[in-house]
Amino acid sequence: MQGVTLTSRATAFACAAGALVFILSLVLGQDQATDIDGIGRSLIIAILCGTLSWASARQTVTTTASAIDGATERLLAAAHGDLQSAVPADIGHELPDLSVAMESLFSQVRTNLEHVQELALFDPVTGLANRASFCRQVERMLGERSEEGLAALFFIDLDGFKSVNDTLGHAAGDQLLARVAGRLREVAMAQASAGAGDCLIGRLAGDEFTLFVPAMPDLDTACRIARAIQFALGERFDLGSQHVDLGASIGIACYPAHGDTLSALLRSADIAMYHAKHQGRNRAEMFTTELALEAADRAELERDLLLGLQRDEFLLEFQPQIEIVSGRAIGVEALVRWVHPERDLVMPGSFVPVAEESGAIVALGDWVMGRVCETAARWARAGVMQRIAINISSRELAQADFFLRLRHAMDAHQTPAAMLELEITESLAMDMKAQTLDQLSALRRDGVRVAIDDFGTGYSNLSRLRELPVDRVKIDRSLVRDIAVSAEARTICSAVVGLIQGLGMEVVVEGVETEAQMDMLRVIGCTLFQGYHLARPTGEADYLARFAFVPQPERRSV
Repeated sequence: MQGVTLTSRATAFACAAGALVFILSLVLGQDQATDIDGIGRSLIIAILCGTLSWASARQTVTTTASAIDGATERLLAAAHGDLQSAVPADIGHELPDLSVAMESLFSQVRTNLEHVQELALFDPVTGLANRASFCRQVERMLGERSEEGLAALFFIDLDGFKSVNDTLGHAAGDQLLARVAGRLREVAMAQASAGAGDCLIGRLAGDEFTLFVPAMPDLDTACRIARAIQFALGERFDLGSQHVDLGASIGIACYPAHGDTLSALLRSADIAMYHAKHQGRNRAEMFTTELALEAADRAELERDLLLGLQRDEFLLEFQPQIEIVSGRAIGVEALVRWVHPERDLVMPGSFVPVAEESGAIVALGDWVMGRVCETAARWARAGVMQRIAINISSRELAQADFFLRLRHAMDAHQTPAAMLELEITESLAMDMKAQTLDQLSALRRDGVRVAIDDFGTGYSNLSRLRELPVDRVKIDRSLVRDIAVSAEARTICSAVVGLIQGLGMEVVVEGVETEAQMDMLRVIGCTLFQGYHLARPTGEADYLARFAFVPQPERRSV
């Protein structure tokens, strides 16, 4: 019954007990009550017994009931948010175990709420403000600004952090992030002492950090802060026995010139940071209108790329690999082109990087893979036994089902394995995981050839190169560009060619553009060439007309 407390119920119980004792005393005293005086004495005795019984029951039950009522009221207050008030003393006196349990419960709930609040506001790895907390604080700071002047948002992306996670593990990666946060705090404190106000640092996600400076005199100050961040993060990090060198690509957006809201500042700083990445990493870039136009063009290109795949706007061109002794094409590289409805013929250098960033490279790679498998099968049936090479990107190879999709395309078109060659970059080959190497080796045993592309642009481990399942190495054009005019270039190229041939692999020289280059390479010992001097990429029909060689059956003499 609502509103009835345990104390009132205890009082009712005491009254009932007193009344019962009164009635019993009265009944038992009837035998001695033979006259008015006897009845009076019996009545007095019954009243005394009932009263004493009532008082005793009320004293015993009501005190406990009052403590329980107090505990109930305290729990109701806690349910409405009061976790700080002490448990009433009468509860501790009458029900000590319950009092201790309530104090322990409230303490634990307070601790849990503080922990939840900390998780809601701070990044657990670095102790910095997390994305939601950072955005909330910056929006408040922008809303409270009354003075004239600049503010700046720095978008910081670590260079090379992924390799730390991959090689040293996520525990080392978390330790490194915490060290990065510590150095950013030092930069923020230095700027605060220089009059920039209380800088706010946040970790948005992964290896992305942000720094908001609420007050700056000019743009030069923003550039100076960016240099301070680069210097702080450019120093070597010591993780126990491991030494890690990092850098940072930084995008800078200033309030109000580059955005008068947090979302606009973040978008501008992000655009500037990506430009810093594309310009070679480990640098800082200020947002400009030109960068915004480039970003808009890149976004439009991403949308058009997906539409182009749906509309089948891509085609393949073929560039031969010539064996100079016989003059015949023994292989060919398939190169993708985009017949854009508004931009004419778009070269891969303009859209492949965009496809890499957006993830569309996987769908584009599947299109190339299917088209090459169909073409290779058709050539094999026609007797044109030239391997067709296709470039495989790191994003494609990172797909768990890449080799399954490749085999499915080969089976669907009945493509002979000997007609295909996979080209992977030097850096990708050096970092390839054991499982990927095993699958690549299995494919190679079935007859597919494997080549390393752009050799000389990365950092090769020679013992690693010897262990890779590779048939051919394609020397990058940068190694042969000056070979006809530079003795140093000839020495380097000769050493690289001798090394590759010494490991039992074929050498293909890319980017041959002059007869002088080719003559010098022949002296060094190269026989396989690919480049504009020999042939530019061309469509399938033109390629077959110029370079297809169909062996004729030998005629037997009669």
